[in-house]
Amino acid sequence: MENIVLHKADTRGNANHGWLNAYHSFSFASWYNPDRIQFGALRVLNDDTIAAGMGFGTHPHDNMEIITIPLEGDLAHKDSMGNTEVIKNGDIQVMSAGTGIQHSEFNPNADQQTKLLQIWLFPNKRNVTPRYQQITLDVADRHNKLSQVLSPNADDEGVWIHQDAWFNMGNFDSGVTAEYKIKKEGNGVYAFVLKGNVTINGQELNSRDAVGISGTDTLNIKANTDAEFLLMDIPMNY
Repeated sequence: MENIVLHKADTRGNANHGWLNAYHSFSFASWYNPDRIQFGALRVLNDDTIAAGMGFGTHPHDNMEIITIPLEGDLAHKDSMGNTEVIKNGDIQVMSAGTGIQHSEFNPNADQQTKLLQIWLFPNKRNVTPRYQQITLDVADRHNKLSQVLSPNADDEGVWIHQDAWFNMGNFDSGVTAEYKIKKEGNGVYAFVLKGNVTINGQELNSRDAVGISGTDTLNIKANTDAEFLLMDIPMNY
């Protein structure tokens, strides 16, 4: 039995701190909605805009898989594992927090804002050794097709995490269709539209809308306009 939860863009939590304008798809920080705690193993989907020269000071994480996808501008990262990196639009970064890490993130540019998605998934193993991975994706790979950017397997395309999850990104021209097969029985997909208008299994979605679909094995996707979107195929029970 197919289950669908629709999360329109204007139903998200919003916290505008001036230096940070954050939209929360799920309860986060001071925004709490008992109906929006998580979708399966997906706990956080934050859509953040960071002002020039600003950022998050050093703070801790543990037992969480943290995925960062820059959408515009750059993000400078520093962590307790010794990594000092800048991630840019077209990159994807993952941290397995495991037994515990500390990191900071800031916009290194004085003249440009940074936009990013930060996604937290519950891991399938607790207290793993913390790890960091960052790769540059070829954005052309997702033109009119789905391009895998994350999986559970180090040998597959994209980054890998400690969870039976697969992320795909698409950048479709108007009228393009695709079929997506769920990777693992019992998984659902949380689809987030970055821009444009897309219909997924009959649900029409506009920019920053999302839909969570479980209890099916196939998604039928159609771009009604030029559109960019992210599919997160994740365990509903973990």
